[in-house]
Amino acid sequence: MRPNYKKIYYDMLRLEHPEKLKDPKIKELLGKLNTTEDILNFNEKIFEQSRESQLNNQKLKTYDKKTMFKLLQYQSKHGFSTSYMSRKYKISRTTIMNWKKTFEEEIKEIINADE
Repeated sequence: MRPNYKKIYYDMLRLEHPEKLKDPKIKELLGKLNTTEDILNFNEKIFEQSRESQLNNQKLKTYDKKTMFKLLQYQSKHGFSTSYMSRKYKISRTTIMNWKKTFEEEIKEIINADE
């Protein structure tokens, strides 16, 4: 069971930044919080974070299976190295390699289906 991020962010904005709820773009983004990637992007756009808090929050990130596949497909499609993906998305190389090992067969099926 996942937390209801739409409700959580709506309540946070209503209490702390009610003026942001009037923006149609924010309302649209709030309605599209389906994957971990969507939630992280929304959080970055809404709340200014200090460098220190970004580093601390990075340690606590988790990714759902759909987001992992999306990142691994993106890497495969464009031929990016694990190091590049690691720097771009601020995920350790070890984590990306673990994803590849864990979902190796499923990734091959998805890639073959796309071709």
